[in-house]
Amino acid sequence: MFSFKVLKSEGKARLGELTTPHGKIKTPAFMPVGTQGTVKAMLHKDLLDIGTQIILGNTYHLYLRPGIEVIREAGGLHSFIGWHKPILTDSGGFQVFSLSRGRGDGKSKVVVKEEGVEFRDHLAGDLHFFTPEKVIEIQEAFGSDIIMPLDECVEYPTTYTYAKIALERTLRWLQRSIRAKKREDQALFGIVQGASFEELRRESAMRTVEMDLFGYAIGGLSVGEPKEVMYSMTQIVCDLLPWEKPRYLMGVGMPEDIIEAIARGVDMFDCVAPTRMARTGTLFTSYGKINIRNEKYKRDFSPPDPECDCYTCKNFTKAYLRHLFNVEEISAYILNTIHNLRFYHRLMENIQRAIEEGKFGEFRSSWYNVYDFQG
Repeated sequence: MFSFKVLKSEGKARLGELTTPHGKIKTPAFMPVGTQGTVKAMLHKDLLDIGTQIILGNTYHLYLRPGIEVIREAGGLHSFIGWHKPILTDSGGFQVFSLSRGRGDGKSKVVVKEEGVEFRDHLAGDLHFFTPEKVIEIQEAFGSDIIMPLDECVEYPTTYTYAKIALERTLRWLQRSIRAKKREDQALFGIVQGASFEELRRESAMRTVEMDLFGYAIGGLSVGEPKEVMYSMTQIVCDLLPWEKPRYLMGVGMPEDIIEAIARGVDMFDCVAPTRMARTGTLFTSYGKINIRNEKYKRDFSPPDPECDCYTCKNFTKAYLRHLFNVEEISAYILNTIHNLRFYHRLMENIQRAIEEGKFGEFRSSWYNVYDFQG
């Protein structure tokens, strides 16, 4: 049911094909974040039109609403949401730590135990308990193609001592997750932790690889550390992961982060940046980021990006998009999101083509020369 093969490589950058029960994914691939069973401001039809191969769902949010039983009765997550291509679900561990701490009402404490994690949800403040076994059980009810084990994602900065404790706990939880997994039509990835400590990243990678899983994720990055730290930790881990298995950098990222991670050997990415920024009026274009709310676009009747082939760019102008956003029309969010996600998919398609033609290094250099990070 599952396979992964590297079709071509240039340096550490890889062109690959990942096969799942719900279809094939050409890598490097970007996964739009569909936290609660939908990508915000997007219909599935629009996702298909712009070239989406796989979406990401979140165990924490779907567990709270609509709940595991509703999704099970619907026949699984694919049937419930009407998306019949591949789905990856994360474990919800990151949300447990980030959202539960953010309630600000004195009831936000997360208690990490050997058995699992006790937390209060961000909605009603009810008490819940996630164990590695429960997280696998939830994802098996969902029927997602790729599933993630419960891990402990530490904050940045953290101490070496605590990063080591969290690493050991994550490895023990992974062993329990492997024992708990029953479905053969789901692929479990291991998650490499270790914070920003080279020695711990190496240890985590080597011990996770020993468990011989289908694929491997790199967690605990893009949590506030400097970019050079993110890149160096990614390089350290990728150098220790099996060449023949897929690598997933969790929660990353901005276009430059994706390009740098691909140069270091990463195959899969997810990030809320393109959808979240679309809803604040920021558009990614082939020449940099633009803020569509700016006055200078009031009479700009050119498309957001003349190089883009998305529905938004082929039919609308910056002036119109600015108008929609400023009068708070829902269509502003939709059109902006269509464009941003298509930008990301076009980026991946261009990278795939560059690797196939042996021109990734050239693409990487030229992209930095053209793209204005400041917008």
